[in-house]
Amino acid sequence: MDTDEIERLIEAGIDGADATVTISHGTAEDDHYAARVVAPAFEGESLVDRHQRVYDALDGHMTTDIHAIEIETYTPGEAD
Repeated sequence: MDTDEIERLIEAGIDGADATVTISHGTAEDDHYAARVVAPAFEGESLVDRHQRVYDALDGHMTTDIHAIEIETYTPGEAD
């Protein structure tokens, strides 16, 4: 799956999100991604809840197109 498409899915699924996705390692058949997501929607949420929002935004792609993804989540204040 293309990193731009993953970014688009995350940004569409989380209000105000700014996502940056890279390939952390892997091959064409087995890419591992890294996502840095900054969103005001994360304010007051636990790390588990933030990550769940990202997984929800990726919907069924986690079981079909994305083998693994490392997620970092921040509020805008934390990202500064």
